[in-house]
Amino acid sequence: MSLPNLDQSFVIGSIHTSIGPVPRVSSSLLWADHWGAFKARWGIGRMNYTIEPGIYALGEPDEKSPVLVTANYKMSFDRLREILPGFNAWILVLDTKGINVWCAAGKGTFGTTELVRRIESSDLTQIVSHRELILPQLSGPGVSAHEVKRLSGFKVIYGPIRAADLPNFLDAGLKATPEMRLKTFTTRERFVLIPVELIAALKAGLITIAILFLLSLLGRAGQTWVMALSHGLFSGLAVLTAILAGAVLTPLLLPWLPGRAFSVKGLSLGLLSAAILLVFRWGDWTTMANSLEILAWLLLIPALSAYLAMNFTGASTYTSLSGVKREMRWALPLEIGVAILGFGLWLGSNFIA
Repeated sequence: MSLPNLDQSFVIGSIHTSIGPVPRVSSSLLWADHWGAFKARWGIGRMNYTIEPGIYALGEPDEKSPVLVTANYKMSFDRLREILPGFNAWILVLDTKGINVWCAAGKGTFGTTELVRRIESSDLTQIVSHRELILPQLSGPGVSAHEVKRLSGFKVIYGPIRAADLPNFLDAGLKATPEMRLKTFTTRERFVLIPVELIAALKAGLITIAILFLLSLLGRAGQTWVMALSHGLFSGLAVLTAILAGAVLTPLLLPWLPGRAFSVKGLSLGLLSAAILLVFRWGDWTTMANSLEILAWLLLIPALSAYLAMNFTGASTYTSLSGVKREMRWALPLEIGVAILGFGLWLGSNFIA
């Protein structure tokens, strides 16, 4: 038997059970919970924003209370308990390595094996008299319901897609309306995904900009410092343009961009962004060095934008797990190849021509 630590900031006490004291949590979130979620949205401590797996008590549950299953990504856990004020339930938290439910189901960490293991390690059969588990619908790709039943004796019931619908689902006797089964991907839902991807892209982008800036200064040392500085700054602007196109504009404009594959959507916006940016360098075709540099960014910006756009595939209703795998197989090699070619042309514009 393994129970979560009682010494966690969101634990407000314990409830006595036949297997010992189970941590009790409240549906009210504290300032620290909101602050932690804000930081996680912006990629600050994101991979460590977890709670201990195991069984928790919400309110004053008894042996007949429902068992809700979620991930150990703290934002998923907090969202679940926040929308259930006044409810008494058990919350079974799986070890998803700090990944949210949908992504964890796709990666296999929210899966049959972990669910059965957690049922056993939490001694759930001694806590509740029924044999039912309520799982988020988005966990479906990772869980084999009949295998869970065979291995643990517990029946899997899929709840609604949105946590906000869970109170109505419970009040209706575990019945879901068609609207509860519909996954949306609205502008707001896409917008909240941007910060964490943007910060990750900027971290790598700033390092890339610094390297390109130094190479520009070294490669064009024979020119005036003003010219060398100008090319270095333009390289930085081009990288930021690619990040803006792939990590910000692509998710915002997703429904209106051509193609179904995210790499194609990012590519189209990257091509447009590169064309707009390079309008300001259009008079520079007069020299071989400048011509190579323009061609380089016509390749690099779309390639980077297409790559960054693919980071949103796991959060959307536009793709499936098999579709994402197929896209990765053909899109990633093309993006890498085009990026290498573009970087080679860019180096040539600085050191060869």
